[in-house]
Amino acid sequence: MPVRPERLRNRREAFARGTAIEPRWPVVTTILLVLYLLAMLPGRIRLFSPWQVGIGGIALIIPVAGVGLSRGRTVWLLLERASVLLFVLSAGVATLVNLSNLIRAILSRSAGLSGIELLTSSIAVYATNVLMFSLLFWQMDRGGPEARANAVVSKPDWQFPQTACPEEAADGWRPAFVDYLCLAFTTATAFSPTDVLPLTSRAKMLMMLESSIALVTVVLIASRAINILGS
Repeated sequence: MPVRPERLRNRREAFARGTAIEPRWPVVTTILLVLYLLAMLPGRIRLFSPWQVGIGGIALIIPVAGVGLSRGRTVWLLLERASVLLFVLSAGVATLVNLSNLIRAILSRSAGLSGIELLTSSIAVYATNVLMFSLLFWQMDRGGPEARANAVVSKPDWQFPQTACPEEAADGWRPAFVDYLCLAFTTATAFSPTDVLPLTSRAKMLMMLESSIALVTVVLIASRAINILGS
């Protein structure tokens, strides 16, 4: 979606006054958790080897750390945004491949996966699904984290309760990473919107995709693993 000229001017003016930087440690922690979950899967299930996951993690953490160290210089913000989106795309492809491999393992008795391996793998896929969508939601909503922190006017993808009832929210409240993590978790758990409502078509489609991955993981993989362990 092209950025309107007045929106670009608003961003430049806000950054010229001094860019407020959202803390990056929750994002770095989430990235490390995703990398660990992708690497811990059984070899016959995972798409990427541990060393490939490690290299990808280093390439992503560098621009994220660069934003904090440079106090939000434009070049680092652009690198971070591109890196996070590429990471989410790669993690999403890996999650779908891992999920298909788990389904194939269930249908093929020769796969040799135990109930414990199926259960831990399903938990890893479910958690990866939540974490990667939280990163995507955090990066895309209202123009990104620094646009939100600096009150740059941008069309929201989600309506949070605090924006619907501003008199009940803290002064100067803006959605931060933990809010998008909660959004991703409730979407994967309830399979539907809860207190945060999607406003745009892309937000609705992404929530549908996350819910579908979570539903398949819980219904097919986790239930089969529990059935094996209980027999």
